[in-house]
Parts: sequence; C-alpha cells; structure tokens
Amino acid sequence: MTDTERRTVRGGLAARGRNKPPPVVRMSVELPLWRALTGYRILTLVYTLGLVGLSYRKYDHPLGAAAYMGALTIWMALTWRRTTSAERCTRHFLLADLGFAVGGILLTPLVDSHVRIMDGAPTLPSIWTAGAVLGFAIKGGWRWAAVASSFVAVANLVERQELARDTVHNVVLVWVASVGIGYVVEVARSSERTLARALQIEAATRERERLARDIHDSVLQVLAMVQRRGTEIGGEAAELGRMAGEQEVALRTLVAGGLVTPPRGGGPDGAAGTVPHPADGSEPDDGDAVAPTAPAPDPAGDGPCDVRALLAPFAGAGVTFSEPGAPVVLPAAAAAELAAAVSAALDNVRVHAGAEARAWILVEDEPQAVLVTVRDDGPGIPEGRLADAEREGRMGVALSIRGRLRDLGGTAEWVSVPGQGTEVELTVPKGTAPEGGRRGKARA
Repeated sequence: MTDTERRTVRGGLAARGRNKPPPVVRMSVELPLWRALTGYRILTLVYTLGLVGLSYRKYDHPLGAAAYMGALTIWMALTWRRTTSAERCTRHFLLADLGFAVGGILLTPLVDSHVRIMDGAPTLPSIWTAGAVLGFAIKGGWRWAAVASSFVAVANLVERQELARDTVHNVVLVWVASVGIGYVVEVARSSERTLARALQIEAATRERERLARDIHDSVLQVLAMVQRRGTEIGGEAAELGRMAGEQEVALRTLVAGGLVTPPRGGGPDGAAGTVPHPADGSEPDDGDAVAPTAPAPDPAGDGPCDVRALLAPFAGAGVTFSEPGAPVVLPAAAAAELAAAVSAALDNVRVHAGAEARAWILVEDEPQAVLVTVRDDGPGIPEGRLADAEREGRMGVALSIRGRLRDLGGTAEWVSVPGQGTEVELTVPKGTAPEGGRRGKARA
C-alpha cells in the first residue's frame, strides 16, 4: 500500500471518529398555547375584578362578592406559573382551578339578587371560567375539555335555574370552543411526534450516508485497487485480489443498505465476487481510483480557504485547470468537501473515460455561490446508467459527489451526450459548511 493510500484510509477513519450524529432538536408546539393560557387567565382576572368593582353596590351581599374575588386573586397569585408548561399543570391543579370556577358560579345566587341574575348579570368568575376549562383542553385533549365544560354548563344552569337563551348560548360556546381547542392540541401533539421521528430518521440517514461516503473514499478504493493489482500480478497475489474483491462487494452491499446481493460467481476476469465495470467505457458509476491528492485543510477549521489552492494540484498532462484571477473563498470545511467531490469526478474520468481522455476544470466565483465545472471528452454516460450504478451499490456519484454537495446545501448536475463527453456542474453556496465540519468545530 502506498503512502497516498495509507493517508486515504487514515483520513477516512479519522473523519468517522471526529464526526458525531447531529442532535435532534425537538420543538414543542404546546409551549405557545400554555403561554397564551397564562396570559388569558391574568387578563380575565383583571377584567373580572373591574366588573365586580363597578357592580359592587348592586350586589345583595357585596362583602361576599369581595371575599370571593379576594380568594380568587390570592389563588391566581399563588398558581399563575402552573399554566406556563405541561409539567407544572398537574391534574390536581386543574381540578382545584375548576373548583374555583364552578364554586364562584354556584356562589353567585347567594351574593347577587335574583332580578339581576335573570336580567343576565355575569357570574362572579365571569369569563375567567373559560381559562379553567381551556387548561383541561390543552393538558388532556378534547375529552378532558368536554368533561370540564360539562361541569361548568351544569353550574350555569343551576345558577340561572332555567334554560335561558343567553345561558344556553354561553354554555354551548364554552363547550364547543374547549372541545375544538382540545382536538387541535391532540392533532398538534401527533404532528410533533411525527416531525420528531422524521428528524431522527433524517439525522440517522445523513450519518449513514456520511459514513458510507468515507468508506467509499478510502476502504473501498483500496480494496478495488488490491483486487485489480492482484489479478494483474497473478499467483498468490491473484488469490489475495480475489478475497479483496469479495470483501469489496460485501462492503458495498452493506453501504448500499442491503439493496443488492453480492455475486458468488466469477467476475469478468475470473475473480469471484468482483463487480464488473461497464465494458463500453461508460462513466461514472463509481470512483475506484486512488483517493484525492490535493492538500486538504482541517475540516474543523473555521477560517476562509481559497478553493483555487485546493484544485490547482489536480492540473496535469490530461487535466486543464482554469481559475479566476482573484481568490475564490469558502469556509475551510466546505472547500475541502468541494475539492473531494472534484477529485471523485476526476477519478471517474480516469477509470471510465480511458487513459487518453482529457478533462477540464473551470472555477467560477459568482456573487452567491462558487461554481466548479468538470468536463471531459470521454464516451459519455448512457441514459439511466447513474441510477443503475446506485442500485448496484456503486455509490461514487450518489455519495462522493452528490451527497457531499447536498450536505453543503449545494447541487451536483450531470450533462452528458453519448460520444461527446460528460460535464459535471458543482454549485456550493457561499458561507456554508458541511454538517460534519460544524460538529467537529463544536467539539474542538
């Protein structure tokens, strides 16, 4: 194994050890509802105190009304924080809060005149009562809300002692509103659980893709090289190459998520377990050449990096590099990922377009993004070849190129005409850094 190959393997293992799965941030959709309920209870208490104060002399027993309002005010002062979160709002508190509301309604006939009650005078707790019912709705859903609003409805009917139209209207309004809000809360909770599960799956999928990309850029490339070299040398080396080919296929199957079954028969050159390359020279189905030789900055660094300095070493006898006159700056981690994607594209040119194929790298510095185009004069990609390669477990395009650009928030597009070459257009938004790089920086 050459020094370059050793660095490739060590780099992949170091990257895997350095990066951790991103934490899943779970957002609570209930928190705004609890805050709104707290504000509602405070505002309606102030309104009810003013209402009772204005009608103080109209009560038959004003001291009784004042005593109830004093007790309600003390209750609110001691418990207003109870409705700021689901954890603080316990069942015992809800029952006690509902007891204050129902008790105030039933106490109204004892402190107010029958004439005022029949004329539609409000109960002692007035609209503050709805806050107690809404607490049940947010805490337990529409079923709890229906039960709590039913107690309030019975208390209102007892206080009025008849089915007056305005009483029925208020009872139905509270019941429908509380049940509706309870149902919305249940739907919101279900949506929150679904979203949290989707975020977990997305985080796990991205981490799997990152690990697969690291494996592809290091271990798989070395195994493929050992398989080819062993077949060329022959003898005991051929047996070693055959074993490396089998392990390559097994590892590709694992990386691809078990979508393909490793072949057990002989390959095109007699080595069992090898994955054949297209005989027509089509490109690219995988990047099995030696890994990037460009200098790579520390992915955990947060300083700017000139993309030209990373891509210039790719220039050679068969590769033409064109760059703007001014620096093309990206965050170090993003520049390293972009350079690795360009290297994978050039690997595909070397492996699948033939030794005589030429390639051109063009760097463009746009206002909002950096655009790198890799073009070759090879045979081109037959239609559907990229999708077939991904199904076969050959992830050079899917992971080493497209996956890297997706993690950067960019895109990778292929334009190919059979017989006229292939053009890969890589676009990276400015000011971005890969998730792995950001996590590495957080741990530094």
